[in-house]
Amino acid sequence: MGINRENKEVEVVELATGSKYFEPYDKLILSPGAEPARPAIAGTDSDRVFTLRNVADMDRIVEFIRTQNPRSALVIGAGYIGLEMAESLSARGLSVEIVEMLDQVMPGLDKEMAWFLEQHLIEHGVALRLGDGVNCFVQNSSSLNVTLNSGEELNCDFAMLAAGVRPKVKLAREAGLEIGGQGGIRINEYLQTSDSDIYAIGDAVEVRDLVLGDATLIPLAGPANKQGRMVADNICGRKRTYNGTQGTAIVKLFDLTAAMTGANEKALGKTNIDYEKVYLHPASHAGYYPGAEIMHIKLLFGKPEGRILGAQIVGGDGVDKRIDVLAVAIRAGMSVVDLQELELAYAPAYGSGKDPVNMAGFAAANVLDGTVKVRHFNELEQGDFVLDVRTPAEFAKGAIPNAKNMPLGSIRNRLNELPRERTINACCGLGLRSYIACRVLEQNGFDTRNLSGGYMTYRAMANTT
Repeated sequence: MGINRENKEVEVVELATGSKYFEPYDKLILSPGAEPARPAIAGTDSDRVFTLRNVADMDRIVEFIRTQNPRSALVIGAGYIGLEMAESLSARGLSVEIVEMLDQVMPGLDKEMAWFLEQHLIEHGVALRLGDGVNCFVQNSSSLNVTLNSGEELNCDFAMLAAGVRPKVKLAREAGLEIGGQGGIRINEYLQTSDSDIYAIGDAVEVRDLVLGDATLIPLAGPANKQGRMVADNICGRKRTYNGTQGTAIVKLFDLTAAMTGANEKALGKTNIDYEKVYLHPASHAGYYPGAEIMHIKLLFGKPEGRILGAQIVGGDGVDKRIDVLAVAIRAGMSVVDLQELELAYAPAYGSGKDPVNMAGFAAANVLDGTVKVRHFNELEQGDFVLDVRTPAEFAKGAIPNAKNMPLGSIRNRLNELPRERTINACCGLGLRSYIACRVLEQNGFDTRNLSGGYMTYRAMANTT
């Protein structure tokens, strides 16, 4: 209930009896965790509005579903908990709708990568209301009336508040310990607070961002557990330092997996770091072996040295394996050039002779060493010349407006149809054929750019800008 730093003791209440006593300490470890954020929305005290943080919360939700037999649920927030709740409730047969104040789901992803998750949610019958928030809840006899900030009104049987978490710092603040600018307990590299005899770990603390170097909040189980072990070592005199958190995370959503590690582009765009990115869409394993699934990869790296800054992957099988390899590469300070040389396990059922991680390294290294110049779809301007090198059948199913279609196999015989005075932006389905087109055209004196990620990435960007 309280910390007396001067006497080095904590005040404890025995819950069963209500009796209080004081427990002395030599060293104290604070691990209070985080708590669900409850926005200041009228009506959140309704017994039809739930949060989920622990097993007791889960039991209350399950009991409500069992006894009230609801048919519809509203999920507020589209982060990890919100998306997992949407999937779980949908699997129970409920009609589910998500309201998210941001203009995308899964804030840790960049917007064009989150688009793949949004399409998957819609395909599974989950309605999305992005860029809107809840203004108030009003409970009636058997349901909730929900008014959004936009003025639109919804009705549901119950609502899940999944608007994120915030560090629990009440004990630390009352004890006079320093709280950081992000709202978490401030610690040093040894995980000590502003009182050297008090350590703090887990979701309640501010950590150093491994890639960007600034203080941040990253409430994840992996870092918290490692911090616990490190504190024990430090108390025993081993003096281990915590070097930072890179935010490696993963979430399952129906048949898709989304994972990320390191910095995203939204964060990098706020810094003075000179960076580049590549998109690719490889198969999870050899295409001739049954069951291969496409995965969408975004790799961010510094220029000119190629240091890996962050990665995001959305797909089916094999996403976890690749994000873990890239997470290790970031922790080890590797460059995209190093990714080309990684020797990863291969059999047709598990991967390819050139693993998607190797492929990401090839694509990024080609940009770094000037083998190909890359351009991104959000950089295209009206009037730019776009050459689509897919087949006419592929082109007819959808293409960039005003693009010229010239299949890759015919380019060498049709060079006279292309403008030598203009930059040619080459596009294909996934980015490989357009890369080959760029190499052919460059060797014939044209100025080219490869549109990274092909039409697959264009679709995502065009629908999120």
